[in-house]
Amino acid sequence: MTYRLNPRAAVSVKTRFLNCRDIAAIVHKQGLEFCFAQLLQYLRADYLRWGAFDKSARIAKYSRLGVIELMPIADDKTYGFKCVNGHPGNTALGLPTVMAFGALADVDSGAVELISELTLTTALRTAATSAMFGRELARPDSRCMALIGNGAQAEFQALAFHYLLGINEFRLFDVDVRATEKLVRNLHGDGLMLSVCDSVAQAVHGADIVTTVTANRAHASVLTAEMIEPGMHINAVGGDCPGKTELDPAVLALGPVFVEYEPQTRVEGELQRMPADFPVTEFWQVLQGTMPGRTRPGQITVFDSVGFALEDFSALRFVRDMAYKLDIGEFIEIVPDLSDPKNLFGMIRPGVAPVVNPLAGSAQPQMEEELG
Repeated sequence: MTYRLNPRAAVSVKTRFLNCRDIAAIVHKQGLEFCFAQLLQYLRADYLRWGAFDKSARIAKYSRLGVIELMPIADDKTYGFKCVNGHPGNTALGLPTVMAFGALADVDSGAVELISELTLTTALRTAATSAMFGRELARPDSRCMALIGNGAQAEFQALAFHYLLGINEFRLFDVDVRATEKLVRNLHGDGLMLSVCDSVAQAVHGADIVTTVTANRAHASVLTAEMIEPGMHINAVGGDCPGKTELDPAVLALGPVFVEYEPQTRVEGELQRMPADFPVTEFWQVLQGTMPGRTRPGQITVFDSVGFALEDFSALRFVRDMAYKLDIGEFIEIVPDLSDPKNLFGMIRPGVAPVVNPLAGSAQPQMEEELG
C-alpha cells in the first residue's frame, strides 16, 4: 500500500498491525516452503537494487548483558526500520534471546503503513538470507550441512536450506544437549536425515556446508582452520555484535569472505578480529555480476552474516503483502483522526470549537490510501 495527499476528501489513516500469531497464521496458510521461497525472491529483488537504498550501519546500545539496536533503511518511496535486541542470558528469564518489531512508512507523507512483530519474522528472513547466500556460494551438489548451535534459529536454518538448496542431511551439535533434542523433535517427520554428534569436529567432518548459530557473547573459536575441508561453504550467523564471534581468524584466511554491508560487518562480524584492509565482497556485487562468487569446486567460501536492515525491509514487504492478500492483522490508530489536521489540541479539549482559518480553502488536504 502507498499513500498520497488527496485534497478532495478527509480519510482516516490507519496502520495495519501484525502480531506473532498473525505471522504464524501467514506461515500456516501459505506453507513454510512457500514463505521461504517468496522471502528469497523479495530479498533477491532488493539486493539487486542495492543502489536505490539509503543505507547505514545500525545504531546500537551495548551493555554487559546484551545489545539493543535500531536498523533503519529507505528507498525513495518507503522508510523502514527494525528495533531488535540480543541478550544471550534471556533464556534463563524465560525470554527469547532475540526480540524485535519494525515498521514501514510512506516517504512522501510519513504515514505509517505497517507495524509488525519481527521476532518470528527475523528468524524466517535470517534463514532465507543464509539460503540465498548459499545458493550463490555453496557447491551446487551440496547435500549435507553441519548445524552448530541448535537453539531458536536452528530449525529455520535447516528447513530453509532443505527447501531452497535441497539439503537433506544435517549433522547436529550443541553444548546444550536439550537444545539438540528439541531440534530433533521439531524436525521429526520432515524427511531429513538427522545425526546427533558429540563434538563440533565430528559434526563438521564431511559436511558440504557448515552453519554456526551459537549465542555465547565471546570471541569464541567454534570453528578452527583444521576442521575446514576443501569445497566447504561456511555460513557464520551467530557473531553479530562487538565481542561476539564464532570463527578462529585463520578460518577467514582460507577463502573469499562475503558480507552484507561492509561498514557494519567490520564492527560486528567475524571481521572485527581481522585487519582493517582484509578484503571482502559485498553480496550485491555477486548478484549483479560485478564480482565473482565461488570460482571452483574445491574453494572454501565464507558468509560473515550479521543481519542488515535491507533484509528486514524485504521481510516487512513480504508480510505486508501476505497480510493484505489473506486479510490478516488488525488496523490501529497511531495518528489522531482529526477533521482539522491543524487542531491537534482539540483531541484533549473536545468541547472547544475548532478555529477556522479564513485564509484556508474549503477543503483541507488529507491522506488517501492507494493499494499498490
